[in-house]
Amino acid sequence: MNKRPANPISAFFKKVSQEGKDFFEFFGYYLRRKVMGFSSGFEKNKNRLVKFFIMKRGRYNRPFLHLTTMGVLLVGVLIAPVLADTFPIFISKASALDLNASSNEKQSILVGEEVFQTEISKKPRDKVITYVVEKGDTIDTIAKKFGISQDTIRWSNDMKEDDLSIGEEIKILPVTGIAHTVEEGETIHTIAKKFDTDAQKIVDFPFNEFTNPETFSVVAGQTLIVPDGIKPSEQPFIKRQVYIAQGPIAVSSGGFTYPIHGEISQNFSWYHPGLDITSPIGTPIVSAHNGTVTEVHLGTYDGGYGNNVYISNGNGVVSHYAHMSGANVSVGQSVVGGRTIVGWIGMTGRTTGPHLHFEIRRNGGTVDPLGYIQ
Repeated sequence: MNKRPANPISAFFKKVSQEGKDFFEFFGYYLRRKVMGFSSGFEKNKNRLVKFFIMKRGRYNRPFLHLTTMGVLLVGVLIAPVLADTFPIFISKASALDLNASSNEKQSILVGEEVFQTEISKKPRDKVITYVVEKGDTIDTIAKKFGISQDTIRWSNDMKEDDLSIGEEIKILPVTGIAHTVEEGETIHTIAKKFDTDAQKIVDFPFNEFTNPETFSVVAGQTLIVPDGIKPSEQPFIKRQVYIAQGPIAVSSGGFTYPIHGEISQNFSWYHPGLDITSPIGTPIVSAHNGTVTEVHLGTYDGGYGNNVYISNGNGVVSHYAHMSGANVSVGQSVVGGRTIVGWIGMTGRTTGPHLHFEIRRNGGTVDPLGYIQ
């Protein structure tokens, strides 16, 4: 008996189906290879990107905000006609109500006496601004208005007396301290010594720029903000207060201890989310409170923290220890406040000298550690 000849159309579709299946299998394999390759490359270069954006966060903050605002406006312009065409009845009704209100009654707006009162923005300022003196202003009221010291205003404006005139323009620094124009041969350390402050404060101010973020190099002619700097001619008359971290000690159930004994070189602020405590390299750092180690980062820049450890202390509170030479704990380990050695003082990450950067975070946000230490 002769076999029926194969249907050529059926054979064609079968062949196409098989080839299509083979193609999509290969295409899926190709995409997976590409995605894995991209992911691997991204992980290798992630720290470089983080480092770059951390160093330049002050420089690019304003352009980023401007571009974002322009993007939102552009989206609004593009979708407005679509919304008008999609929901014409609502727009028509709104217009009709507005016309009826205008024709049937007269509306008036009562303006209070303080509606045009100027309020100083609370957002961080990235540079020196000019303020025009108003009636009733004094050095004290202006200093409080901008959250800086009276001496900062006097020094930045070369004031010999505290008399102010209405309409007078004065310079206002973004933080308490000095605005300094770099001279030939100066470094971060010589500038800090000149103004009796800590070099780390100059580095940590987010809007100061450096020609080399690794070495904090500066060039003659550029302006630096020197937080907490004191005018050299005034240093003999101004006694800088030195605060010592008295610890570590045994802690109570609710209290925290200083992780090390040393001078507090920098306090908590809007741009510095912790305490800096100086001590010689190799000094043991102990846990500030009982808890469990949740993260240990070693051999990485990690956004400027260098070698650092996170410890969960319960109730949404986490303590953070950074710039260490090495760690003495591992993830999952239980620690005892005031006793367990977390690591040792070092100079890893974004640092100008040996110190511990100590943070306390509550429910994901940083808080002033001094409010927790007993």
